[in-house]
Amino acid sequence: MDRLSSTAILPEAFQGARDDVTQQLGVVWQQIKAPVIVPLLRLSVLLCLTMSVMLFVEKVYMAIVIVLVKLFRRRPETRYKWEPMGDDAELGNAAYPVVLVQIPMYNEKEVYQLSIGAACGLSWPSNRIIIQVLDDSTDPAIKELVQIECRRCASKGVNIKYEIRDNRNGYKAGALKEGMKHSYVKQCDYVAVFDADFQPEPDFLWRTIPFLVHNPRIGLVQGRWKFVNSNECLMTRMQEMSLDYHFTVEQEVGSSTYAFFGFNGTAGVWRIAALNEAGGWKDRTTVEDMDLAVRASLKGWKFIFLGDLKVKSELPSTLKAYRYQQHRWSCGPANLFRKMAMDIARNKNVTLWTKVHVIYSFFFVRKIVAHIVTFIFYCVVIPATVLVPEVEVPKWGLVYIPSTITLLNAVGTPRSLHLLVFWILFENVMSLHRTKATFVGLLEAGRVNEWVVTEKLGDVTKTKVAAKAAARKPRIRIGDRLHLLELFTGAYLFLCGCYDLSFGKNHYYLYLFLQAITFFVVGFGYVGTFVPQP
Repeated sequence: MDRLSSTAILPEAFQGARDDVTQQLGVVWQQIKAPVIVPLLRLSVLLCLTMSVMLFVEKVYMAIVIVLVKLFRRRPETRYKWEPMGDDAELGNAAYPVVLVQIPMYNEKEVYQLSIGAACGLSWPSNRIIIQVLDDSTDPAIKELVQIECRRCASKGVNIKYEIRDNRNGYKAGALKEGMKHSYVKQCDYVAVFDADFQPEPDFLWRTIPFLVHNPRIGLVQGRWKFVNSNECLMTRMQEMSLDYHFTVEQEVGSSTYAFFGFNGTAGVWRIAALNEAGGWKDRTTVEDMDLAVRASLKGWKFIFLGDLKVKSELPSTLKAYRYQQHRWSCGPANLFRKMAMDIARNKNVTLWTKVHVIYSFFFVRKIVAHIVTFIFYCVVIPATVLVPEVEVPKWGLVYIPSTITLLNAVGTPRSLHLLVFWILFENVMSLHRTKATFVGLLEAGRVNEWVVTEKLGDVTKTKVAAKAAARKPRIRIGDRLHLLELFTGAYLFLCGCYDLSFGKNHYYLYLFLQAITFFVVGFGYVGTFVPQP
């Protein structure tokens, strides 16, 4: 009986101890909240609101420019001299400039035939074009397949060169730089670059080269990306929304106002003289394309973006591939900003207004502030105000500005407006990785030069994909699938939502719950992969 009575007392003892700990934590929280938590949170709200206003002004400004461009029909053909190329009675094909087409690739088993075939299908005088396949593949079997494809094209009369090197120093930038050293390149006037998954239409050169021929200060003509697998899953639809805004608005504004924008690394044609004057390809960051564009612009070269010139390409269809791509695209610009900010400010070849545009608008607001404010404000600070009711976020900063920014981002892809809620949640989750990558680039931390080639699937049919998905049972492997940052953030948002639901402070709990679920889903690595779209 004594033993039974003692065991009955144990739960009460544990309950009492737990109540004491809870009371002590509550006392500590009350003691530090007023002098520490509240001031810090108010300062965070102020900084985040400031960054939100900066981003809001930038988005509204670009929207106004786009409306004016559409109203006044400021097409590149009307702003620059453009005449179709034609044969010369005396010179014949010699009147056409020699164009080099570079295709860098690395173990591209699924897409090498598509890219090489599309490049060889470009309509241009056969003796005035050179196709250069820069193969950095480490798999001997894939190298053999690429070489066989090049021989097959050469047997049909295509002037195609298969080039390899002993190492992968500099990754893509190193391959492109090495490709420009060959003797036959000296006879070329322009170079078109296409990544391994890009498939230009036959008339690509006919539409781009005239701009370069008739306008001697234009150094780059950039085409737009068209995604062949945007309907594959929910994740690819989210990517399409973000990238369509980039091309429809950001690139168009840069081309229409300052004649400057970031080269996208592919689907563009460079004047070789501009490329050489800018210092050629450099591998100091993971955004060698943006690096080259900035250096060329500082030399006074102008760029043109052709929004109606679309080149087929492929979006990452797995979360792992997308994460690596976003790390590179976020870390690289931040690191380039660190390296070039002073060079841009001291440059004497461009106007003060262009310097302000490049440093403030192009780099600081779009490449740094946009990532940081999305995660810190919407995923950390606003949920924290649920736990600290003494701190309030004004309605204009909580509702009006975010709603306007979201709607402006969505205009580039009208067909996906019904997915806007999913896009918001997913972008907030990815902002965690972009913010982390941004700080890695600014501080030049360990993964600053990490380069992982984006996985491509090529012409894999939907039936094969569906069969593989049906045959494969989803498995959770801790090493590959579990991302603790997302899970911790999801748990934090979930607790904030529970607190808000219990006390009804800000009526913000529904968004917090949805955001928490999205973080949890991405934490396990399954978002989008198993959600096909019709």
